[in-house]
Amino acid sequence: MSPESSTPPGPLGLFGGTFDPIHNGHLRTAFELLRALKLAEVRFLPTGNPPHRESTQADAAQRLAMVRAAVADQPGFTVDDREVRRTGLSYSVDTLTELRAEFPHRSLCLLLGMDAFLGLPNWHRWQEILELAHVVVAHRPGWKAPTQGPLGEVMVDRGTGAIRDLHGSQAGKIYVHAVTQLEISSTELRQMLVAGGDPRYLVPDSVREVVRQLGCYARRQ
Repeated sequence: MSPESSTPPGPLGLFGGTFDPIHNGHLRTAFELLRALKLAEVRFLPTGNPPHRESTQADAAQRLAMVRAAVADQPGFTVDDREVRRTGLSYSVDTLTELRAEFPHRSLCLLLGMDAFLGLPNWHRWQEILELAHVVVAHRPGWKAPTQGPLGEVMVDRGTGAIRDLHGSQAGKIYVHAVTQLEISSTELRQMLVAGGDPRYLVPDSVREVVRQLGCYARRQ
């Protein structure tokens, strides 16, 4: 049986990130998009060797363990470890190319925060991304969708306010959706963990336990 025939119908949401660590802000955004956009699934893709930032605090195996723990009890949330397994730099366009080959007739929705979306023109082969997937932008207070420059042009050509467009085609649309904002800073969360602080109520209890067991953020000697 092919991967596509064994997968439920409906758009496949793709939520990438370093998840260093995954926290309730990530999870609430994914949950709201899953429900509001009627996605069949939100697939979390922890990055392996991300090109846009310095090395992560927790290693790839630890971050993968945290993501698996975080999503274990939520129907519709799954984990894809392909970027962790990939050697060399990990680019979103390569992941989307692989997924498009696996699901040639499926709607794919790349889920991004507004800040990541505004940086999209700096991504490797960024214009190809919209040939492979839709882009769903989780709106943050204070941010506005660009009206000029390359992203402004793309918004005019590709923007839609209709969820049905995400279901009716496989790729090529940009949809902006407001989500509840839990202003959790990953940087500040890491600093707190390194200092020995307790992340209760910032991360799921399952992730808190993984952090404790693995010592992901134990202060380096």
